[in-house]
Amino acid sequence: MSGVRIATTRAGVRYPDRDDLVLFELPEHASVAAMFTRNRFRAAPVRIAEEALAAARAQGRAPRYLLINTGNANAGTGPAGTTAALACCRALAELAGTETGSVLPFSTGVIGEPLAVDRIVAALPEVFVDLDEAGWVRAAGGILTTDSVPKGACVAVAGGGHVTGIAKGAGMIRPDMATMLAFLATDLAVAPAILDVILKRAVDASFNRITVDGDTSTNDAVVLVAAGRGDPVDDADGARARALEDALREACTQLAQAIVRDGEGATRFVAVEVAGARDAAEALACAYTIAQSPLVKTALFAGDPNWGRILAAVGRAGIDDLDVDGVDLRIADSITGAEVIVAERGGIAAGYREQDGARIMAAQELALRIDLGRGDVSETVWTTDLSHEYVRINAEYRS
Repeated sequence: MSGVRIATTRAGVRYPDRDDLVLFELPEHASVAAMFTRNRFRAAPVRIAEEALAAARAQGRAPRYLLINTGNANAGTGPAGTTAALACCRALAELAGTETGSVLPFSTGVIGEPLAVDRIVAALPEVFVDLDEAGWVRAAGGILTTDSVPKGACVAVAGGGHVTGIAKGAGMIRPDMATMLAFLATDLAVAPAILDVILKRAVDASFNRITVDGDTSTNDAVVLVAAGRGDPVDDADGARARALEDALREACTQLAQAIVRDGEGATRFVAVEVAGARDAAEALACAYTIAQSPLVKTALFAGDPNWGRILAAVGRAGIDDLDVDGVDLRIADSITGAEVIVAERGGIAAGYREQDGARIMAAQELALRIDLGRGDVSETVWTTDLSHEYVRINAEYRS
């Protein structure tokens, strides 16, 4: 990625034997856009990064560094958390000969514990001298917490250029922009206002369409960097902007779906597809109610076609004037395309057999297809089942 340099090291923030500190260096002429969690208990680094980015924008400049640590979220730490995050930013700024406000901090890990500032500061000289444009792969591993695999994507932009990105996330996943950390960059030059627009639209279609457990984190963020190669993309409705947005959406979707596939304890990847809605809000309300139902999710884990649980979730999705006699349900194997009609007009479908439903539910990738029969709007949410392993991982998370 032209101009973006990355390095990763082991600072021992929580564990001594794993990468846990990642540094991005951005070109001086870059443009940066970001979105942050709406959780009211936002972590200190989230608040600092958002304020620093706004200040840089107001001064007509871009941040120069992104500093990410894992193992400690620096959330729920009060004023001391702000002091700690700023201390890390200040130490890096002094090392790089720049302003503290040119460093955006990001943290992920355990909530409520003091940040190991001394360990991070001590590791900065090492990570600073290792900065390299080829650092994406190691960085994808360096930002992980309970993830089992790194997550990366690289998508070509029609007409030239690329979008490259990495993300972390496996649990505490229900975006309200967005439940994970993600860092993306394009080698194109893009006006900041356009970058904001295409990032929001890409996030809404990807990271804001996933859930593992319905919990929105305190530390979530996604950052998009335009490194600034070639003529600037300055027409929001132009062909180059549309091509960049298409590539960005594809990269974000790949990363978002990778997060779901790596969901804590997940054994199934499930698309909840709601059609026949009057608007996107009710389609998404219905999809998320199904996707986050413990009863539906445990049935998915068991491979049990307990379709009554799905209809019950539809019925409590907050659609007050829903005519249940217009609701249909199908379950499909997303890989083979095999599908079974389970319910029609609010009741069991003629000819439905339990063994047919069980055969489809045994698939590793499923689609739950609900038609509300009241409009022409469709939305999809991606989710997982809920397994014994999810409980174990989260019961032992701080051990």
